[in-house]
Amino acid sequence: MSFQTHDNRIIIIPSIRRSRAMSNHSTTILFALYPGATQLDFTGPHQVFSRLPGTKVLLASTLGGEVEADGIRFGGLAKLAEVPSCDVICVPGGAGTTDNAIADRQFLKEVGRLAAAARFVTSVCTGSLVLGAAGLLVGKRAACHWAWRSLLEPFGAIPDESRVVRDGNLITGGGVTAGIDFALTLAAELAGPDVAQAIQLGLEYAPAPPFNAGLPELAPPHVLDLVQRRMSAAAARRRDAVRAAAARL
Repeated sequence: MSFQTHDNRIIIIPSIRRSRAMSNHSTTILFALYPGATQLDFTGPHQVFSRLPGTKVLLASTLGGEVEADGIRFGGLAKLAEVPSCDVICVPGGAGTTDNAIADRQFLKEVGRLAAAARFVTSVCTGSLVLGAAGLLVGKRAACHWAWRSLLEPFGAIPDESRVVRDGNLITGGGVTAGIDFALTLAAELAGPDVAQAIQLGLEYAPAPPFNAGLPELAPPHVLDLVQRRMSAAAARRRDAVRAAAARL
């Protein structure tokens, strides 16, 4: 459900379906959110997970209530401390990973607590930096957005350039759009490949981008240079934030 406020903000509140089929959830998937997350990092996987039978999908943050992601305010969030457990925890990426999440010790504490009992610990894009800051990636292979993959190393992780990476019960997705690939991978693990493929077909997920520029080695050199220059302003700040978080472990 969504509504527009008097100042033209869009508020999105997760809908709750009251039916016998949805009342007995066997699997709980939790997205741990924070200000400045990239919305597609979790709304893409959420679209997949919300179609899994017998599954409850939760959104939670340190304070609960609302959180802003890419200019959209998501409401109705639970407080992480009030979530007793989950089967899957997923941390999305975004500018807020280094601006907010990895400096929020309460957030990291709750992520670590929930991850300890979860069947799967997961992330999308730079969400893996949050998992690293929570001490969950030591000696583990993990994916991340190509521009920030090297920032996994201070956390003792092994950067992997694959689009979806699995290391034990850790499953991480690469850059933003890899979140849907990650979600289908996990859906197959939870409910079987036929269910995952049925969800893929229902979503008509058959990527056919108009340009072959989705990776630095494929993009035209001038486009790569443009993107790298745009990211350079944040690079030093992100490195400093990661070094500080790694030093606290």
